[in-house]
Amino acid sequence: MKFRTEIETVKSNRLIDLRQPILMLGSCFTDNIGERLGRDGFDVVHNPLGPLYNPISIANCIMRAFDGKAYTENDLVQGPNGYHCLDYASRYSGQDATAVAAKVNADFSTVCERLADPKLQTVIITFGSAFVYERQGKAVGNCHKFPASDFRRRRLGIKEIVDAWAPVIGRLPDQTNIIFTVSPIRHLADGLHGNEVSKATLLLALEELYPAYPMRAGYFPSYEIMIDDLRDYRFYAADMKHPSEVAVDYIYEIFCNTYATQETLREAAENRRRYRASLHRPIL
Repeated sequence: MKFRTEIETVKSNRLIDLRQPILMLGSCFTDNIGERLGRDGFDVVHNPLGPLYNPISIANCIMRAFDGKAYTENDLVQGPNGYHCLDYASRYSGQDATAVAAKVNADFSTVCERLADPKLQTVIITFGSAFVYERQGKAVGNCHKFPASDFRRRRLGIKEIVDAWAPVIGRLPDQTNIIFTVSPIRHLADGLHGNEVSKATLLLALEELYPAYPMRAGYFPSYEIMIDDLRDYRFYAADMKHPSEVAVDYIYEIFCNTYATQETLREAAENRRRYRASLHRPIL
């Protein structure tokens, strides 16, 4: 008898290898997978500006990078810690506006350079939540501890997400594939029902989006693996929101089996062995 529903994926025709550049943007689950790819020797850049959870902020980041539009002091707003770039993580703040803009641009240039790389093979995008915070009508990537009254919080519509992402896919180089996934991390601040509605919105948007570009875009079921395959609180971290290390390892294994050749899997395993050996410290 089988006591769980295992998610079976088929080998993708969008294969990756260790020497092809990869860009990953999205929720903190992006970093869970990106760190493992880096450990295994893949040429990956993941979330250099910090996690981005809503689809609009991720799309805005990529479109701005395509345009090569650097940040200036005029893009910053004054707040609790001096000057803030609300597009990205709260570390992009400080008393010196020039220094803050320079710090943003130093990491933003990493995204620009990777998107401009003619060898860029794969872009992996993780949507975390359909809820967005807006300040003066513009989506923010991080609220930087500004007063809640400064923002309007709402749930994005399906068409809104599709309309934001179609131009992004259209601007990617012809040889670049894009893999979408939905983060399995539960946003319990929205309540259980709110979290499910949010994830459903993301899934429905992607269901319209990626099939429209069958030669360019695909979907990996991170969310479904966590919810329907693992389906047990023992696979969550202590906060009951994030997948445990074991769960992330399991999802990562399925990801690699889906998108990597057997030769790449062998090379990655050897790199992983060397990495773990490098961490070993003999007891004297």
